[in-house]
Amino acid sequence: MKSTPHSTPADSPVKAAPVTGPTGPFTDGLRAVIFDMDGVIIDSEPLHEQAFRDVFDEMGYGQTHGVHFPDYYGRSDEALWEDFVRRHRPPQPFTALMAMKRRRLIDLIRRDQPIFEGLPDLVARLAARFPLAVASGSPHPVIDEVLAMEGLHRFFSAVVSVTDVGRPKPAPDVFLRAAELLGMAPGECCVIEDSAVGVTSARSAGMRAIAITNSLPADQLAHATRVVDTYEQIEALLL
Repeated sequence: MKSTPHSTPADSPVKAAPVTGPTGPFTDGLRAVIFDMDGVIIDSEPLHEQAFRDVFDEMGYGQTHGVHFPDYYGRSDEALWEDFVRRHRPPQPFTALMAMKRRRLIDLIRRDQPIFEGLPDLVARLAARFPLAVASGSPHPVIDEVLAMEGLHRFFSAVVSVTDVGRPKPAPDVFLRAAELLGMAPGECCVIEDSAVGVTSARSAGMRAIAITNSLPADQLAHATRVVDTYEQIEALLL
């Protein structure tokens, strides 16, 4: 597998051209594209939920976990586990809880191979014009598992996990680190996101944000620069 630099540590859909941004054509000054992973590259939100539910069952909290999973879309596993531990005080160490869920999620990803239809073609076309990065709330072992599918890894010049930065989304840290690794200013980057907190993170970083309605309806993503329903609409914006 090709290695990539790790940091060590609108309610209506977008129409095709002409498309303009707040001060001109959407791509004016655009030099790089940063992808969120969960809900953008892979249809993983259902798998994250299933992995957590499986672990909760194993721990004896299957019917009493009290987690409303949509509240955590776009957020890190740490955020959910912190709330769970605060509520239930389980005996397992925090690191063990993280590892249990990560192992189950990787098993589900390997089983289902849940890459969104149209995503690999979009990535390949964008990579011919822009340097690309992944900036994800998932840990590196999960990111690596996803990017190994269909050879996606080769298209990304930088890969950043929330574990590489100080604060998770909605803080801008993960996107700012991706821009740094790409050698770009934040204003030269466009983020592709599916979650409200991810859009907030990208906009807080000073970046354009395209939100795709894979996980949430358009009205919950209205703070993005553009809201789209399909990968073809992303291509129409950027190429």
